[in-house]
Amino acid sequence: MSVQSIHSRKDDTSPLSTSRDESPADIEERLREEKRIRHKVDFRLCTIAGLLCSLNLLDSGIISSASVTSMLNDLGLDQGNRYSVSILIFTVASVCFQLPATLAVRILGPRSFFAIITSSFGLITLCTAFIHTWKDMIVMRVLLGIAMSGIYPGLALLISSWYRRDELQLRFAFLQCGEVIVLATGGIVNFGLNHLDGRGGLRGWQWMYIIQGLTTCLIGISTYWWIVDFPEYSDRSFLFLTKDEARIATARIQSDRGDVVPASFSWPEVFRHFLDPKLYGFAASFFLLNLVSTSLSYFLPIILQSGMGFSTNKAILLSAPPYYYAVIPVIISSRIGDKYRLRGPVITFNSLCLIAGFIMLGFGDQVTLRYIGVYLATGAYVSNWAALNGYQASNITGQWKRSVVAAAITACNGLGGVAGSFIVRQQEAPRYLTAIWVSISSHIFIICIVAAFSIFFYIANSKQKAGKKVIEETNGFRYTY
Repeated sequence: MSVQSIHSRKDDTSPLSTSRDESPADIEERLREEKRIRHKVDFRLCTIAGLLCSLNLLDSGIISSASVTSMLNDLGLDQGNRYSVSILIFTVASVCFQLPATLAVRILGPRSFFAIITSSFGLITLCTAFIHTWKDMIVMRVLLGIAMSGIYPGLALLISSWYRRDELQLRFAFLQCGEVIVLATGGIVNFGLNHLDGRGGLRGWQWMYIIQGLTTCLIGISTYWWIVDFPEYSDRSFLFLTKDEARIATARIQSDRGDVVPASFSWPEVFRHFLDPKLYGFAASFFLLNLVSTSLSYFLPIILQSGMGFSTNKAILLSAPPYYYAVIPVIISSRIGDKYRLRGPVITFNSLCLIAGFIMLGFGDQVTLRYIGVYLATGAYVSNWAALNGYQASNITGQWKRSVVAAAITACNGLGGVAGSFIVRQQEAPRYLTAIWVSISSHIFIICIVAAFSIFFYIANSKQKAGKKVIEETNGFRYTY
């Protein structure tokens, strides 16, 4: 479908209107066709997006599993805070490149962009198997951070471009499901690969990097044909939508928020979006969320080994089930959020569940109770990742604004990872009280941010309904909270 044809219709219809000339039968047929196309987009986009999104957690899965093997001693990472620094430096490199990487998704196109960075990530992961010192690890972690900088914000931008606002949270849940399933499966795979210790003159942790690095390279090559372009350029995608299907797909997004086609690129257009205070509230929420995500994903095997007394292999294996469980609450909460157009209440409920989980993990006396707390906390933060993404994407319009917000929240998500990499202190085993209290406090702050947004959105919607305000420079647009 041509960009010009979309532009020509952009002013004909208000963003939230539907045709008044349609009969009930026409409306039913249109909705049925839209549903079929939406499922087609789900199959092509959400599958590969979930797989690509998992690569960031694949890295944390490998290094966290390897941290309870001989890797720390082999590379000298067991001295001082070198292991924490190796995690920190990945995040710093990623944060620094996030905004230009997100803009590059729009400029290069998703197919070329994601194929290049995924293949690069796989190659660097493969090479990590053959390093010899902790300094080599630091270099590889910097390169990994640069290669992965565009994955989260780029996928968030692409997903939010293809769906209506009342469909977004469930699609982000699909994204997160793919991520956590691969992470959990990676833990089981790492359990098996660690048994190859000594084969071919390589340690178990080296086999983890070799096998998963090669797998990622293959995924990167297939990504070029698998992933789809933005809606207005869907005809560039390999064996995807027909011209009529592309027209319907773009029309439904245009009717929802009127931003299918981006404005011409300019740096003033990009930077003016940093003046929107909503951006900082969304970014702060992701910072607070990733304090927990990083501490659990990178340090869970260590917590299970040092904090709960499990052996090395059992610690690796028991890291997987909480992530499989997380699929259940993220799908249920996201379906509720989209169906009833609820964002704030879902985020608040998930935050309360996480607080309860960390109370069990930090203050329970029985190992079983503490392990159940891990399930509850993991399910809650995974669910909130989808909920917060649906929250921010439902309340902004404009493609360049989406790019800026996606980059900003992912950068702050990464900065939360920097802080999260230092809150799990080995000397505090088995309780890890610093991590417990920081995680609980972070989600109390998330609840406060959501409450403040809810008041702001309610007032803005009331003014819009009375005809006193135009929200997000879009006629008919209303906040979802």
